Amino acid sequence: MLYYTVATVYILGCFLLLLVILLQQGKGGDMASAFGGGGSQTAFGARAGATVLSKATAVLGVLFMLGAIALGVLGRAGTGSLMRGTRPAATAPAPAPVTPPAQAPTPAPTTPPAQPPK
Repeated sequence: MLYYTVATVYILGCFLLLLVILLQQGKGGDMASAFGGGGSQTAFGARAGATVLSKATAVLGVLFMLGAIALGVLGRAGTGSLMRGTRPAATAPAPAPVTPPAQAPTPAPTTPPAQPPK
């Protein structure tokens, strides 16, 4: 039950993160600034104060990573380790294949050649 609750909150957080990222305004990194057209700006754009959307992006990004780790821990199939493994079940040895006894080859019957009629 806990796993499904965490998964539901995680999916809602993913959608919120997607929405917040798409709502942010671009920094003007078009083709002109790639070739030196953005002369008054610094190399990575003008430094602006952190907006509510950028803070929300940081918080939701951290929650995204923590949620992924939590789902990974909660979603384990068992408590055993893959490296420890288990002993294979004891199986009965396979029966030896039965082969028929070897027989001496029988010679082909020799018949005298048929004589043509006279």
